[in-house]
Amino acid sequence: MRILVTGGCGFIGSNFIRHTLASHPQDQIINLDALTYAGNPENLADVQADYPDRYQFVLGNVCDQAKALEAVERADAVLHFAAESHVDRSIEDPSAFMTTNVVGTNNLLMAALKVWGAESPNRFVYVSTDEVYGALRLEDDRAFREDWPLSPKSPYSASKAAGDHLAQAFHHTYGLNVSITRCSNNYGPFQFPEKLAPLVILNAAAGKPLPVYGDGLYVRDWIFVTDNCRATDLVLRKGRAGAAYNIGAENEKPNLEVVKLLADLVAQAQGKPAGSLHGLISHVKDRPGHDRRYAINAGRLREELGFAPDLTFDQGMAATVDWYLGHGQWCERVTTGAYQDYYRRMYEGR
Repeated sequence: MRILVTGGCGFIGSNFIRHTLASHPQDQIINLDALTYAGNPENLADVQADYPDRYQFVLGNVCDQAKALEAVERADAVLHFAAESHVDRSIEDPSAFMTTNVVGTNNLLMAALKVWGAESPNRFVYVSTDEVYGALRLEDDRAFREDWPLSPKSPYSASKAAGDHLAQAFHHTYGLNVSITRCSNNYGPFQFPEKLAPLVILNAAAGKPLPVYGDGLYVRDWIFVTDNCRATDLVLRKGRAGAAYNIGAENEKPNLEVVKLLADLVAQAQGKPAGSLHGLISHVKDRPGHDRRYAINAGRLREELGFAPDLTFDQGMAATVDWYLGHGQWCERVTTGAYQDYYRRMYEGR
């Protein structure tokens, strides 16, 4: 297949590209990315060198109708990862989230419908999030199922739910071959350091405060990014048209427990005893409207597509700490924005 990956220079997109090129030697990847703050071409620098005939980067924004159409015209499938994705940023200013996550998604769906036609077998995978379901109570023993109504609670999740509804509407109205993934919290290599796992690892290594919202008892379901990529790949190749698939590894953990584990793994790497970095934990003012608990029922993915995660939570977290401690220079560079500016000028011919 010729697969268009949007947002491929970001965290999950770059890992998905690596997975696809390594696992499917006949496939080609077209990576459409606007190189916003969290999209870094350095994430795929070795891929560009290792797969020159199978990988191509295209600078472009999904909000540009002409660019979206041009990219889809070259593809047999679309994996739509591109999104504004940080809840805190969406609370500060929802506008960019509505533009990218709603208008951008509509542009791609319209382009796919125009290029492929209504009944084409070509697959469009919309990458959504478990946050579209809303929140569960801590004492609730239920987990999100695909047939639950969507009830987003933040501007970010509302924008993703809008894209989710658009994707479903294009399938039901036009017959477009759309599938949807709704994944739990990802962690692993190449994640922008504003997110919890890399932020805690890097701060702990530097002896800086480890910020925790409120009481730290907000529960999330965690999955290592390469496991998510394998699951997404299964949905692309074997998923049912019109179906949504929850992706999770059934690792429900309170944020405070995750922070302490990461701090202990960093301490171990520094030759310090467990618990020695817990004093860096700093409880900060809570996020407005903070969802208390997310939990994924991934039974459909397991039963229909045979998915099972490769890594346990402890294995994945240990691998994540090892990666970030070994890539300090990468972390410094991606947070400056210098690489994004360089590549943007280069691809614009300046």
